[in-house]
Amino acid sequence: MNKLRMNYFEKEDVLHLIISDDEEAGSIELSPNITAELNESGGLIGIEILEASNFIKDSILETVQAKMLNLAEASDNRVKKSS
Repeated sequence: MNKLRMNYFEKEDVLHLIISDDEEAGSIELSPNITAELNESGGLIGIEILEASNFIKDSILETVQAKMLNLAEASDNRVKKSS
């Protein structure tokens, strides 16, 4: 099995995740700016993310905000139970 590798092209702000060294036979746009690269069998071999810095920033912020909301809800529930 191949190791996951990443290439970041700063000038273009493109992040390329390489999952396999198989030759690319096609691709599917998963969402705007995110493309899955497929081999001849339809297996995932890579992911290309355009505007990568925004994608990473937004993903991290969403994750942190969700965790903070969960912590706040858990804290509220503990306060309600102890009252």
